[in-house]
Amino acid sequence: MITVLTGGTGGAKFVDGLRQIVRPEELTIVVNTGDDMLWWGLYVSPDLDSITYMLAGKLSQERGWGVKRDTFYALQAMGQFGEPTWFNAGDRDLATHIFRSKLMAEGKTLSEATAEIAARLGIRARILPMSNARVETRVLTPAGDLSFEEYFVRRRYQDPVESVRFSGSSDAQPAPGVIEAIRSADLVLLAPSNPVTSIAPILAVPGIREALRESGATIAAVSPIVGEAAVTGPAGALMAAQGFAVSIAGVAEFYRDFLDMLVVDSQDAPAAEELRKSGLSVHCTPTIMRHHEDRIALAKSVVEAAMPLSAHAAPALHMMERA
Repeated sequence: MITVLTGGTGGAKFVDGLRQIVRPEELTIVVNTGDDMLWWGLYVSPDLDSITYMLAGKLSQERGWGVKRDTFYALQAMGQFGEPTWFNAGDRDLATHIFRSKLMAEGKTLSEATAEIAARLGIRARILPMSNARVETRVLTPAGDLSFEEYFVRRRYQDPVESVRFSGSSDAQPAPGVIEAIRSADLVLLAPSNPVTSIAPILAVPGIREALRESGATIAAVSPIVGEAAVTGPAGALMAAQGFAVSIAGVAEFYRDFLDMLVVDSQDAPAAEELRKSGLSVHCTPTIMRHHEDRIALAKSVVEAAMPLSAHAAPALHMMERA
């Protein structure tokens, strides 16, 4: 059993690789919902949608978000009504938001709505939001206190970051199945997602970080930092704003209280040697996923490296060979 904590485009790519080598019934994906927002009155969950579309074979590979071959007629029409159009929701994407909002208006939780959407799309892997409560990532900048999507999409992450907080996290509870998925896993993998705004919101939900500390599973994280910069997006700037070094050492420090293995890019082999002196297991492999084959290769490398650390290594490796 493999449980993945994920968010963002890097996380979706990594999950795409995993689904090629792991049976879907043995894969649980816990997804960041700190980016969730109301858009035109609809409940939108960008990271849940990206994972759902990826597993359903519907994700736009060109954009890295939204539905492939989507159209944007509704966006144009809403603009004519004077509504905001900075969040580029396509027409097929809107159908997901409408259906989710309908289910939640009928009393379904976010978990239940997510499971229903996945079932309708034929997805067999289990997708879990981190919480059914609203936990909102807020980014404080000189331009104001912004939601993550405002900072990331509307303002294209150009504003200096003063701080990041997760509004509502202290009162939230893990969604049903999240703690059990961590406790029952052979492997827990942290995708190469932004540590501050994709993984930290999950860890901010009370009980999740504690479950990771207490888990008997091997816990491995894939670094989204190569050298002294993020592969994509604002992870580097956000880590620096939180007081962490923009390096694989900074990533290791971010997860230090529960991490067994850090997976880093081959370019960081010299820095990996320094990290190993601290007692952390570090695995070097190509981590940049430019092509479909890169995603599969990274997933295989991570699973093969991490499984020998687990007490449940043999069954899981046999599972991978069957896939």
